[in-house]
Amino acid sequence: MKRTAALLLAAVLGVGVLAAIFISIRGRAGNASGQPLTVVRGVIGSEKQPFFSDPEVIRVFRNNGLDVRVDTAGSRQIATSFDLSHYDFAFPAGVPAAEKIRLSRKVNTSYSPFYTPMAIASFRPIADLLVTAGVAKAEAGYYTFDMQAYLQLVARNARWRDLPNNTAYAVNNSILITSTDVRTSNSAAMYLALASYVANGNNIVQDPAQGAAVLPKVEPLFLRQGFTATSSEGPFQDYLTIGMGKTPMVMIYEAQFVAQAALNDGSITKDMVLMYPTPTIYSKHTIVPLTAAGDRAGRLLQSDPDLQRLAIKHGFRTNDASAFNKFVSAHKVVLPSTLFNVIEPPSYEALESMISTIEQHMKGASS
Repeated sequence: MKRTAALLLAAVLGVGVLAAIFISIRGRAGNASGQPLTVVRGVIGSEKQPFFSDPEVIRVFRNNGLDVRVDTAGSRQIATSFDLSHYDFAFPAGVPAAEKIRLSRKVNTSYSPFYTPMAIASFRPIADLLVTAGVAKAEAGYYTFDMQAYLQLVARNARWRDLPNNTAYAVNNSILITSTDVRTSNSAAMYLALASYVANGNNIVQDPAQGAAVLPKVEPLFLRQGFTATSSEGPFQDYLTIGMGKTPMVMIYEAQFVAQAALNDGSITKDMVLMYPTPTIYSKHTIVPLTAAGDRAGRLLQSDPDLQRLAIKHGFRTNDASAFNKFVSAHKVVLPSTLFNVIEPPSYEALESMISTIEQHMKGASS
């Protein structure tokens, strides 16, 4: 009887030891230091989802003791209407949204680990047509795009068929760049920042009064589009799969094109080209830490060489320009190594005032 009881006790203890070992291994999986992982929750712009889903990125975080889990939302949503109380960091795509979050949450620190210029994904026949029309200029493997000349076309509601010597795309559609929804998405907000700068006599819009003055020139860029996607991934996928017939020009992050081209899967064809707006603007992806754990993630993103290398793999530019240039060269993507005539976006308040008015006009048009 005593022997049976002893065997039972040994069995129970054995199960307990095995369970403890399993829990320990599970908690330390992927963590080179052997310490338990700290779960870090963040809300990010959707354009960074592929980066955070990359197994290599996950491994680097875990090797540094962090289990980073993210949700996605539009950058303006993150800044204005998202409940951040459950998150350790917020990571919108642009500085204006990040500054709004930082100030409203009384945070003194932010990190900008990578950035990407805005670009227009198009097709060689379209770009060459715009060169003839005096809107674009062919460079060595890419094009520049004159925002002033473009706004003049929009002002008179020019159609593609109106362009001289147009045999490549003689349709009746308005000449418009496809963008995301300016009410929610940072890429559209950066497009608005560029257009408002040009419409304001090549000056950054400083306040709501200046924004109101230029709005009649810039809001047709968005109101005439009709339905717009909330995420930059939507129009870019249309560009890749449907082609010139639906999206002859789409405002994207350069990083999207670079990352797709680096896959070498044939989705970027020889006829697909980038046009860089002049002036242009950078989307500086800025992380605002909301807790100590979020600060650890932000510092790591900015300083860890492996995470910086992986950001380049996903098409983003970092402070290491030579590493980025080497990466795009290896994948035969021709880009400008340096961009000139780069502007800063308006303050959050000035940009928000323009977006809010466009939102009201959108609602009025649909009612």
